Amino acid sequence: MPAVRPAAVAGMLYPADRSGLLAQLDHCLTSRPYQQSGNTPKLLIVPHAAYADSGPIAGRAYARLLARSAPIRRVVLIGPAHRAGVRGLAVPTVDAFDTPLGRVPIDETARAALADLVQVVRDDRAHAREHSLEVQLPFLQAVLGNTFKLLPLAVGEVGSEQVAEVLERLWGGDETLFVVSTDLSHHLPYAGACCTDRMTAARMLDLATDFDPFEACGARALNGAMIAARRHGMRAELIDLRNSGDTSGDRRRVVGYAALALSEPLDGSCGVALHLA
Repeated sequence: MPAVRPAAVAGMLYPADRSGLLAQLDHCLTSRPYQQSGNTPKLLIVPHAAYADSGPIAGRAYARLLARSAPIRRVVLIGPAHRAGVRGLAVPTVDAFDTPLGRVPIDETARAALADLVQVVRDDRAHAREHSLEVQLPFLQAVLGNTFKLLPLAVGEVGSEQVAEVLERLWGGDETLFVVSTDLSHHLPYAGACCTDRMTAARMLDLATDFDPFEACGARALNGAMIAARRHGMRAELIDLRNSGDTSGDRRRVVGYAALALSEPLDGSCGVALHLA
């Protein structure tokens, strides 16, 4: 029997029943249509709170994959380790992750490709209750179906260059998508959060590589991804920027959410694009 990591936050951060989950995913993916720009993203940056709070923002990024020109066979999912201390990047030892929509197999080829890197450790504790990675899986299943395999990486104490080295090892071509899971500012009053997150989003568009955890809880994963993006001449596009005050209505202390897509420019040039609708 395969070893499987069961869904840990279904019923808490997103619906545990299949029909309810599909309905909420459809709402998140379609409620605010996004005008397509450029080619299929190579890398998405998405938030990871409860779907009622951050789902509409994440959904606008994932909707970019619906019109992809080539099949995505591998998703490298990288985000912060909230629940267990990790030195390095933790990969699970299990064979698959479960969600209410079905089972997502782990990409053993990708996992094996990292076996010689000292910053990569096998650690199921880091994944057992980690929500930053789990909440992305139903979105990926909704837009990609059952065509992809997964390599989830829970990022702990590790240098940005070491994170970038892992991504470079797995870079591949159109078959590989990277997803970076991070929220922005935490528990600021609404006006202060809007100002702080606008500055953070502007730095993301510039492919900055020195974010701190006060700007983005997934700063270590984000910094490594930005290093790799710079090396590949990627173009960043801001799809959405809101916070929990916009989605849940409570503006006293909010959490910031951004959705970005990074891709290779169609004309071969580097640059950034800003789109907010």
